[in-house]
Amino acid sequence: MQVNILEAKTNLSRLIRLIETGQEEQIIIARYGKPVVKMTVYNDVPVSKRIGVAKGRLQFPADLDRYNDEAAVLLGGGTL
Repeated sequence: MQVNILEAKTNLSRLIRLIETGQEEQIIIARYGKPVVKMTVYNDVPVSKRIGVAKGRLQFPADLDRYNDEAAVLLGGGTL
């Protein structure tokens, strides 16, 4: 895949995600249509998976939701 610099700046996070997930093997960034940078996966660095990183490490009290109705009223929704 080849993108221009403006598109790369605008969509950098998305482009990195494409590389990380293996949807793209490499992304070429071009200036005036000429390739200047090649993005590829860097195999020596493990990719962290942020979602679920604390799974099983947090404990919540059983009555965590006890003030939901009051909070809803304070935020303009629901009734007591």
